[in-house]
Amino acid sequence: MNRAFALFIIGLAFGGGIGFVLAAANGVTLDGHVHADNREPAHLGIGGALGEGHNHYQKLDLAGSNAPTLDVLVTEDPDQGWNLRVMTTGFTFSPAKVGRAHAPGEGHAHVYVNGQKVTRLYGPWMHLATLPEGVVEILVTLNANDHRLLSVGGMPVEARVLLGQ
Repeated sequence: MNRAFALFIIGLAFGGGIGFVLAAANGVTLDGHVHADNREPAHLGIGGALGEGHNHYQKLDLAGSNAPTLDVLVTEDPDQGWNLRVMTTGFTFSPAKVGRAHAPGEGHAHVYVNGQKVTRLYGPWMHLATLPEGVVEILVTLNANDHRLLSVGGMPVEARVLLGQ
């Protein structure tokens, strides 16, 4: 009886450990939703909930004269890499409120290189140390504090730059 109990405990430990490793390798967090960077952003047609109350791909449609605007500028850094400048109107970066409820006019940005999410952006400047060879598309989206993609009239608030043409 004691041996069976010991084997049961060992099985739970190894099984739980393997489960955590597999979940982490696939971008699943302890709160049960996916943060994998290789998912397509909403503007490419992905929809639906990835986690209750936390959806990186659901749109939050805004309207009116206070809707945010977005423009980006990418310049070569004199030392190495590229500098990304994000210019907005009607929008304030609010890193302290990430993951909280939507508040009009504030949030963060998501940065994609060739369709792959590379980071969240909490301010107007970012340095990109390296970029892939050839033609590169840099896409920036504005997102609410709760990670929903901001949109106006159903169109995402996003800006693209193509390099290497």
